[in-house]
Amino acid sequence: MNEALIAFAAMLLLAFARVPIAFAMGLVGFAGFAFRTSVPAALAMTGAVTYETGLSYALSIVPLFVLMGNLVTRAGLSEELYKASHAFLGHRRGGLAMATIVACGGFSAISGSSVATAATMAKVAVPPMQRFGYSDALASGSVAAGGTLGILIPPSVVMVIYGILTQQNIGKLFIAGILPGLLAIGCYVGAIMVTVHLDPASGPPGRRLPMVERLRTLQGVWGVLLLFGVVLGGIYGGVFTPTEAAGIGAAGGFVFAIWRRGWDRAMLREVLVESAATTGMMFTILIGALIFANFVNLTTMPGELIALTDRFTATPLLVIFAICFIYVLLGCVLESMSMILLTVPMFFPVVQHLGFDLIWFGIIVVVVTEISLITPPVGLNVFVLRSVLPDIPTATVFRGVMPFVAADVVRLALLVVFPVISLYLTQFVR
Repeated sequence: MNEALIAFAAMLLLAFARVPIAFAMGLVGFAGFAFRTSVPAALAMTGAVTYETGLSYALSIVPLFVLMGNLVTRAGLSEELYKASHAFLGHRRGGLAMATIVACGGFSAISGSSVATAATMAKVAVPPMQRFGYSDALASGSVAAGGTLGILIPPSVVMVIYGILTQQNIGKLFIAGILPGLLAIGCYVGAIMVTVHLDPASGPPGRRLPMVERLRTLQGVWGVLLLFGVVLGGIYGGVFTPTEAAGIGAAGGFVFAIWRRGWDRAMLREVLVESAATTGMMFTILIGALIFANFVNLTTMPGELIALTDRFTATPLLVIFAICFIYVLLGCVLESMSMILLTVPMFFPVVQHLGFDLIWFGIIVVVVTEISLITPPVGLNVFVLRSVLPDIPTATVFRGVMPFVAADVVRLALLVVFPVISLYLTQFVR
């Protein structure tokens, strides 16, 4: 246990020293493995992990979903989603912020990326809110919070990684995220309602559109519904595997982008390069995390953690709340993918030992990770917005996300206490 804790401390020190987290995990894991065994054994382990990860068929789903999300972004579906949401909600107090949350939920269903959702919707939603007199805090906070839905509403790259790490059915993980995703949208809309009730000037109501105009805006979102239906419907209907669904989704995104934007070789090159860079970053983090996990497995930490939980067999939920608290703390210094890759291999045996459902635990992990995306001092989505909207101070964005963090805490408590919210739909998937 002591060796593993020292390794964690060393890794965090490297991260604070601005060493990329993938290299920090890999270096510490390699050094620890070499210390426990030998340098040749550590070199062999590193080579095997790198080779097997790069050639893993199961992980081929990651670049395909990333490519699909990037193509959909280029197709301009985010504008259509926001326009439709605005038509139905914009006349309410805080309605544009609510429309942003709903549009983020729809865009997340295709992109699968929180960062992509936040960056895209920031350009689409914040300027109209500023024109209508919304406060910068509410405008930026709603986009940052809505962006977190990208890793919960399926298809989600983070859920794919969790499913591979824990050997869980990815189709069940996807469908388990639907109701919690809808609950998240409801909680965020509730947070906006409370915010504008306390400060009406922060979100003034807009013009009410006639029903004919509202219905006309729905014509632009059929592409999202079709692609979402094909990808998830095919998985749940047993027509194709999640990996095949990712390939079909990427092909559908390509066709849709060409149909909406026309053939553009420069756009295609940019999408492919961006997708390759994102995939390379994810795989580098994954390899570093697996090297670190191999070292931790050599220590006594996994066995000691399981032995420690035996003291809480009468109150196992205390262990879950403790794990959630650890995730919130780690979220202050680590980004989401690194956090999941680093901790899931250690925590899921403990959760399994206590008799909890690993699909449910996966949803809990994703929700806690969502919270970490908007909590200070890291808050990756906050800094994404800061780069896209340089005129809005970071402190203003963090102030704007606080009501949504409170809503997230309520949602997390509901999901922990009532597992049926996450597991109800999984009974319909083989």
